[in-house]
Amino acid sequence: MHAALKAWYARPTDRLEQVVDGFVIDIVRGELLIEIQTGNFASLRRKLRVLVEKYPVRLVYPIAAEKWIVKRPFPGHTAPSRRKSPVRGSYAHLFQQLVSFPALLAHPNFSLDVVLIQEEEWRYHDSSRAWRRRGWRTEERRLLAVLETRLFAGREDLLIFIPPEEKRPFTTADLASYHHIPRPLAQKMAYCLHHINLVQRIGKQGNAYLYA
Repeated sequence: MHAALKAWYARPTDRLEQVVDGFVIDIVRGELLIEIQTGNFASLRRKLRVLVEKYPVRLVYPIAAEKWIVKRPFPGHTAPSRRKSPVRGSYAHLFQQLVSFPALLAHPNFSLDVVLIQEEEWRYHDSSRAWRRRGWRTEERRLLAVLETRLFAGREDLLIFIPPEEKRPFTTADLASYHHIPRPLAQKMAYCLHHINLVQRIGKQGNAYLYA
């Protein structure tokens, strides 16, 4: 997935795998440093915080809007099985990872390019891990297509996630309902929006914070 997305994102004049201030950068485009991240943001926290103090940095993050699960066959079987996952990702799912460093989006040198994709997730069976996913482990993710992208170049670009005025104040349960996402993800969204001062906590409704 990482290599495929880097190949899709790169331009002919870009420089790839360059060392800048001791860090390996996926793509260097003029002065812009571009990092492709297909997994957890936490591992990039120190790297990004150091680099944004001197350079414009863009983080590219794919979200699977459509996913197919492909399971490699057991011995004696000839073909893998393939089914479409009912889970559909959206731009709201960026908060699953942005919670690692929400304040970074308020930095003038940082931007986040979210890429909605179609992908295949290939799995193989590992009998030693039968307690999880019935023994199926993810082997790799394969990029099938890029559907669309959205650039978040500053904290104001996150205003699209705040419900309209007639739906305020709101709780994280309201936020989950508005975006059709699980409440734990809505809680991360609210945390990020509050952390960068796009919403404020104005009280409580029972045990839940009210945001406006």
